[in-house]
Amino acid sequence: QVMLVESGGGLVQAGGSLRLSCAASGRTFSPNTMGWFRQAPGKEREFVAAINWSATNTYYADSVKGRFTISRDNAKNTMYLQMNSLKPEDTAVYYCAARYGSTWFPSEAKYNYWGQGTQVTVSS
Repeated sequence: QVMLVESGGGLVQAGGSLRLSCAASGRTFSPNTMGWFRQAPGKEREFVAAINWSATNTYYADSVKGRFTISRDNAKNTMYLQMNSLKPEDTAVYYCAARYGSTWFPSEAKYNYWGQGTQVTVSS
């Protein structure tokens, strides 16, 4: 079993920054693709960003492109999401996810493991 634990969420003013972390433990596997998703109140969970095993390719939702940066450190089994220029519409629970293989997908159905989520609240 693989366990994913997110951290780094919190309350920040619009225009501010936060850095989320996702630590993997247990029966970690490689190669894997990891991603961030988010779910705002009353809305469906949506794709935010993904990164392949070697970190040579990253993918972003249009809504966060240019403001968020996904990265990973395989030696530490940790993935990150640097979020800059935050907006109130970024308020959501952020989840990290992992899937087998090197192909990324924006669909949550393609991911095998999920964390419990961390709350990000951006005040105006």
